[in-house]
Amino acid sequence: MSGSFDLPLLGVPWFDLPWWGFALAALAMTHVTIASVTIFLHRHQSHRALTLHPVVSHFFRFWLWLTTGIVTKEWVAIHRKHHVTCETEEDPHSPQIHGISNILLEGSEFYRKEARNKETLQVYGKGTPDDWLERNVYARHPSLGIALMFVLDVMLFGAIGITVWAVQMIWIPFFAAGVINGIGHFWGYRNFVTEDASRNILPWGVLIGGEELHNNHHAFSASARLSNRWWEFDIGWAYIRTLAAFRLARVLKVAPRMRRVPFKPQCDLVTLQALIVHRYEVQARFARILKRTAIREFKQLRKSHPLPDFKQAWANSTVKQWLQKGTGNLPEPQLSILSQALHASSILRTIDSMRQELVEFGAKSTTSREQLVQQLEDWCRRAEQSGIRALQEFSQQLRCYA
Repeated sequence: MSGSFDLPLLGVPWFDLPWWGFALAALAMTHVTIASVTIFLHRHQSHRALTLHPVVSHFFRFWLWLTTGIVTKEWVAIHRKHHVTCETEEDPHSPQIHGISNILLEGSEFYRKEARNKETLQVYGKGTPDDWLERNVYARHPSLGIALMFVLDVMLFGAIGITVWAVQMIWIPFFAAGVINGIGHFWGYRNFVTEDASRNILPWGVLIGGEELHNNHHAFSASARLSNRWWEFDIGWAYIRTLAAFRLARVLKVAPRMRRVPFKPQCDLVTLQALIVHRYEVQARFARILKRTAIREFKQLRKSHPLPDFKQAWANSTVKQWLQKGTGNLPEPQLSILSQALHASSILRTIDSMRQELVEFGAKSTTSREQLVQQLEDWCRRAEQSGIRALQEFSQQLRCYA
């Protein structure tokens, strides 16, 4: 079935499309919007991971004015503050603090509230556009662009253009302010053990431009590429590479990828550099390799010590959280059982102490690189002499990181 309704005041719509044509048009326009957010606002303006040709930069700015009413300085300032204060009371939109349902359903309200904070804009909004158009049109009249988009949609599609416009208006508040800021800090998988609660929502994402790889972004926030594993797809990065091929963009920073070299008998400066640069990934690998050993030890303890009863699912999630983030964030019941287990098991105590040393490694800035290499070699030697097979395996891998 084709055709559309026309509004008498605006005459016949420019395009007479079937229903799926309107759907594709709405999807295409919202996709340009999410590309504008991830490339211009996020990677270019907020993190300076790339530069954009002035024409491309202004197109993104103009399109965002039409479809979202976002003021560049406000968005950038709020996002930068989120990184600095992540998962604290000062974080403008943490679901860990404000609740997942609040961020998911009312994420845009948290943005509007923080946008009224002049201190946030002054401290975190530096370096954003400040030309005549920004001061007198985009920032001064953000609602004007949205109203103009409404008129254009109705002129293009007739009465159904109102629906197309409505989809455009809810796209960013739902996906960016709700899904990415909410689910991206609550559910999903983690490649890196960052201090925050960031998660990768899906390995493949088209609707939100690569922003679903949120844990990767928090691990390397200044990277223009958000994908890290070979099976992850960042469509925003594909667009950036296309722009770069036509000299319309220039990539400044990309997250390095950890690799392995052939077996080395001792740690060296290359090993040290890999550990420091890829510390979040190293900690994640430590947790994955030691998890099975820790759970097996828990099972043995239940046979010989009066540990409170707990389900296997509880043990798996608690051990995973402990190995990734230590005991500081565990709820009291889990912390109590874990404390008893650590007291009863020398294997768990060894894993815990080695994990803590690994997390804190290199924190003392006064230590020379040569001393750090020696300390790292000592850590590996003790791991290999611990008698814990998984710890020995991790140590041998660590020596070969580069």
